[in-house]
Amino acid sequence: MKVAGEVVVITGAGSGIGAAMARRFAAEGAAGLLLADLDEASVGEVAGSITGPPVVPLRVDVAQRAEVEAMVARATDEFGSIGLLCSNAGIGTGRGLEAGDDDWNRSLEVNVLAHVHAARAALPAMLERGRGALLQTCSAAGLLTMIGDAPYAVSKHAAVAFAEWLALTYGHRGIHVAALCPQGVRTPLLTEGLEAGEPAARAVVATGEVLEPDEVAAAVVAGLEQERFLILPHPEVAEHLRRKATDPDRWLGTLGRLAASLEGAETS
Repeated sequence: MKVAGEVVVITGAGSGIGAAMARRFAAEGAAGLLLADLDEASVGEVAGSITGPPVVPLRVDVAQRAEVEAMVARATDEFGSIGLLCSNAGIGTGRGLEAGDDDWNRSLEVNVLAHVHAARAALPAMLERGRGALLQTCSAAGLLTMIGDAPYAVSKHAAVAFAEWLALTYGHRGIHVAALCPQGVRTPLLTEGLEAGEPAARAVVATGEVLEPDEVAAAVVAGLEQERFLILPHPEVAEHLRRKATDPDRWLGTLGRLAASLEGAETS
């Protein structure tokens, strides 16, 4: 799909990839943008920086089904039918087995169930129209893994699985589903992790190029126009996935050595 002329909703739009997508979609000629984020001030600043289409900023906790439903209703009331819903909000923990129940629950709520809430809220109207698109930010961690962050790795795998299910269930009814799976991106999630010395963040930097959010937004526009399921701003992720599938023992061994080296650097 082309973004031009479409009403777009983006969660996690207060910074990083979400903010970059908002700016890029505005430049592409979106008809209207609803930008949602838990941080009301930051999403308001992003909305205020955009020229062109009308923009509505909204504070939303994507873990709350009622708030997601209200978000979709607000976008429809303001602009009409939603053409593209970008379920982009996500969180990391930087923890392994020491992660507590609250870490696991919040990761599953934000990284998985938020996608479920969004699909439940937006799909009925899209199906009635016979067209629409759902973009879910799943991360390369959802295809590969995430050294140093068990809740993130597990929840992002679940997010990819849900996107796959949506695609095979509703693709023939005019609904395009895309899973956005970047590797390292210069977002607050990464930079704050690096400042804290988290192995997860250091592993991201050690395993590939760190892209700017605007580069990811450009890849999203291209991927949507080509109607790809997997949108991979880092093309090498496809090769990593192939190696994982064809020789998982070797793949795990390589990553295990990297994880051990990062752990050693942390404790030395």
